Amino acid sequence: MAIDLSTLTEASTRFRVHVTKAMVEEARTRNAKTVFLCHSHKDEQYVKGFVQLLNDAGWDAYVDWMDHDMPPRPNRKTAENIQRRIKQSTYFMFLATPNAMKSRWCPWEIGYADGVKQSDRIFVAATRDGGGIHGNEYLDLYRRVNFSEGRRLKAWQPGDTEHGVEIASL
Repeated sequence: MAIDLSTLTEASTRFRVHVTKAMVEEARTRNAKTVFLCHSHKDEQYVKGFVQLLNDAGWDAYVDWMDHDMPPRPNRKTAENIQRRIKQSTYFMFLATPNAMKSRWCPWEIGYADGVKQSDRIFVAATRDGGGIHGNEYLDLYRRVNFSEGRRLKAWQPGDTEHGVEIASL
């Protein structure tokens, strides 16, 4: 299963949340599900749509370009901030779009997450459009996520596209 990019575009029109460092820390104190969202900066509209869908499902997402503590140009501090946020978030999700597949940072981020997070805390949100489903073979190592009709976030093991297991039951 994959999320249609058109679904993310539609959801982005409802996007009103501006995630800040304080919001993510507050979410952690109330035991909310937090997620570090790995993505391409070229996909702002899709990211906003995905974050909106996560918010609809009761999740709080960290998006680096919404963090005012990030340097204007990537440098060592950028990498350290990303590493800290990956560790602090309950989950890590890779939004697999055509741009993310070309990114130099996205593979680095999921590689780092793989080293510091349990594998059941790392997910791939595959996307699709007229060009097909987006993702590389190494992304098949991780569980997939999608949204059910009730806007609940569901996950399933690689290779099992028939039956999702709701994340809340993991």
